[in-house]
Amino acid sequence: MSTEEEQIQQRRANLAELERLGVNPYPHRFERTAAVTELVAAHGDKTGTDLEAHKVETITSGRVLGIRNFGKASFLVLSDGRSRIQAYIKKDSLSERDFGIFKLVDFGDVVGVEGHLFRTRTNELTIWARRVEFLAKCHLPMPEKWHGLTDVEIRYRQRYLDLAVNPEAREVFQVRSRVLAALRQFLDSRGYLEVETPMMQPIAGGAMARPFKTHHNALDVDLFLRIAPELYLKRLVVGGLERVYEINRNFRNEGISTRHNPEFTMLEFYQAYSDYQDLMTMTEEMVPFVAMSATGRDTFEIDGDTISLRAPFARLSLRHAAAAAASTTLGAPVTESELRDQASARTIAGRLGIAVDPKSGAGKITTTIFETLVEESLVQPTFVYDFPTEVSPLSKQRPDDPDTVERFELYIGKMEIANAFSELNDPVEQRKRFEQQLAERAKGDQEAHAMDEDYVRALEYGLPPTAGEGVGVDRLVMLLTNSKSIRDVILFPHMKTKN
Repeated sequence: MSTEEEQIQQRRANLAELERLGVNPYPHRFERTAAVTELVAAHGDKTGTDLEAHKVETITSGRVLGIRNFGKASFLVLSDGRSRIQAYIKKDSLSERDFGIFKLVDFGDVVGVEGHLFRTRTNELTIWARRVEFLAKCHLPMPEKWHGLTDVEIRYRQRYLDLAVNPEAREVFQVRSRVLAALRQFLDSRGYLEVETPMMQPIAGGAMARPFKTHHNALDVDLFLRIAPELYLKRLVVGGLERVYEINRNFRNEGISTRHNPEFTMLEFYQAYSDYQDLMTMTEEMVPFVAMSATGRDTFEIDGDTISLRAPFARLSLRHAAAAAASTTLGAPVTESELRDQASARTIAGRLGIAVDPKSGAGKITTTIFETLVEESLVQPTFVYDFPTEVSPLSKQRPDDPDTVERFELYIGKMEIANAFSELNDPVEQRKRFEQQLAERAKGDQEAHAMDEDYVRALEYGLPPTAGEGVGVDRLVMLLTNSKSIRDVILFPHMKTKN
């Protein structure tokens, strides 16, 4: 029998003994006067003399994350997931029943304690227990008591265990909650309306990505889990809702990495009578506001770099950046004009050792060069703007340059955090772009955008000049919590099936 199996058997034996004592191991409720964190916050700075003079009575509860025995005296370390406090257990201070409960408590059990606060000889804030209640049994062995849970895969698969023993994990998700609240506050204060759009859509639109497919039995139609809410939000702007946003769950049937999860959270917002320049300015205000609201600071240390989120952010033209990086790498001049020509762009990519799809045009090749050579250098907040039209089927072209659209991506800490553009609102041009995407799909590009006839029809009713932006909430939380993987900031990330 393994050590773990022996522990499980012992825990079950202790549970059976509790029941023989007449203890209900799963009571319906427990009345407490304060959580552990509240006790520590209220009394953590009080001296032993203060506590003796005022004799603070309390009833609290928590998971047992430590059991210490010192002859006639023992201690239970209780945690509510955020803070810890110890309970002093003395046989002559408890009833026979309650001391019997204590003797059967295992590491990880949930218990309640009633008593008064004092400080031990080592000056540790402690509850002198006069009552112990058993609240829930932990049947399985917990991680080693003072070292927490360090196995990354177990942390992701068993997030409940991660939260129970790693306070830093809970803090990440508290920051995440504050980020969402701050985004809403920022947009609500500017007259935006929060809306909800379909998560199951007849056409997967609004982004260039592979969708998940399902089938609606009653309607007998195939549907797709949304890859973006964009086209529905812009329909609302056509309908007269001039400022709308949605904090939405998106689904993309693509690879998994430290920055990609098949299910992720985006903020998307649209503002009528604006262009991408307006959203650059707004984003420079929004990002530091959210950072300060969620963490109390706007400067962060990440991988040895000090990143400041204070405006203004740097600005960088995509083609200029790609040409400059290619010139540096090759030790020979590369011009933006060369990157606008399909044949020369492909030749340059080959000289750089960058593989590109033979069917890709100059715009897609240039974007690939940029992503390969430049992205990893964008540590400080940087707006990369003016993208090739080929990779931006929903963006508005610059009036002086049909091969370029009014689009930007915001990079911070070597990650793309946001993507925005002046929205294409010419229905004729939009239909032409969709048809170009269909041609790419026919060549085998499974991420090419599908035709959406109803969206084109909506544009035919008139979409005013509009700018829209998507912000990767998960990546923003990664940045603000210095998390290395997107799985660290998603409560239940997708994992391979464990055989």
